[in-house]
Amino acid sequence: MRSSGKLAVVRGAGDLASGVIHALVSSGWRVVALETDRPASIRRAVCFSEAVYDGEKTVEGVTAVFAEDAEQALAIAMQGKAAVLADPSCEILKTVCPDVLIDAILAKRNLGTRKDMAPLTIALGPGFEAGKDADLVIETMRGPDLGRIIREGFALPDTGVPGSVAGYAKERVIHAPADGLLQARHAIGDPVYKGETIAEILSPEDLQIPVPASLDGFLRGLIRDGYPVRQGLKIADIEPRAGHPELCFQISDKSRRIAQSVMEILA
Repeated sequence: MRSSGKLAVVRGAGDLASGVIHALVSSGWRVVALETDRPASIRRAVCFSEAVYDGEKTVEGVTAVFAEDAEQALAIAMQGKAAVLADPSCEILKTVCPDVLIDAILAKRNLGTRKDMAPLTIALGPGFEAGKDADLVIETMRGPDLGRIIREGFALPDTGVPGSVAGYAKERVIHAPADGLLQARHAIGDPVYKGETIAEILSPEDLQIPVPASLDGFLRGLIRDGYPVRQGLKIADIEPRAGHPELCFQISDKSRRIAQSVMEILA
């Protein structure tokens, strides 16, 4: 089953994937994004994965709608919206033939993408070999190579350290201090101050474990309230650029650069 018009299947609908999805839909592509049934996105204000929970999500003028099955997903995509389908194992490919498949899960490893899944396959970030796992790989590490289109070999390996923004790198990202259910104490976009409690973890022992802000800034991302987290899981992200809370609600420069490379390939 093939839609009329150009059809892209995107694995993932998180932060960087959403920048790619936005660019595709804005350029007239029909898009079906594949997610898990319980996404753990941090930058929820700009993640189409939120449609899994809320039914739909609009980011900078582009709307994504949750689909129950492949047929409904294609119908949504034909309306000029992105469809989001809970299908992490790509079952849709048994009935749908996309023109391009883009792995934008950003898991730092290959979760099952193969070069033969579509006439053109593109993978974002480390864990893929261009020419073997996918036709092309795009560099996702901040720096001079961000967005580089790789035709042979691999993207740079994951360092585990976020890219620097306004002089802050690992300080921008907050990880869960314990297992339990996240309980938000601030909303995305709120100003926060170093040491202030932005959330709490309700542990299996019914302990309320505070999650302090790691620096002054604005809460750029926070995992969904009530989400079951494991110790060490990334759960929050702080925007350190003073005076710019609007950045919490905009697709990032990094995501736009990667999306630009995807569109360059498709052009």
